[in-house]
Amino acid sequence: MKPKVDLSGLTKPKAWEHALRFLFGGIVALIASVTSKALGDFVGGLALAFPAILPAALTLVKEHDGRKQATEDARGARYGALGLIGFAAVIYLCASQGPTIALPLAMLTWATIAVSAWWIGDGRQT
Repeated sequence: MKPKVDLSGLTKPKAWEHALRFLFGGIVALIASVTSKALGDFVGGLALAFPAILPAALTLVKEHDGRKQATEDARGARYGALGLIGFAAVIYLCASQGPTIALPLAMLTWATIAVSAWWIGDGRQT
């Protein structure tokens, strides 16, 4: 499926559905904070890396747009997650160089990996 922007989807969810996304994201952040206090920053960071609103978002997409669209959104999230692994690796390796070097390089790495993964997985089929 070729990526596209469809702003009409913003009007589909009801106010409680938006609240559910924010609530779920807040709960995940709270759990990560408590985990960090109890088990240390490393474990807390892993808990915070959980895609906070993805489960709620996919549930709502499935309800409004069907299972196929939710599956496509989950596939896109998978490609983005692969890019985030590269982003994290670059930040880890380049943090000592300062944010003006590390952040742009990490962002470029994320975009390159995510787009390449999409192209390899789905892009050649369109």
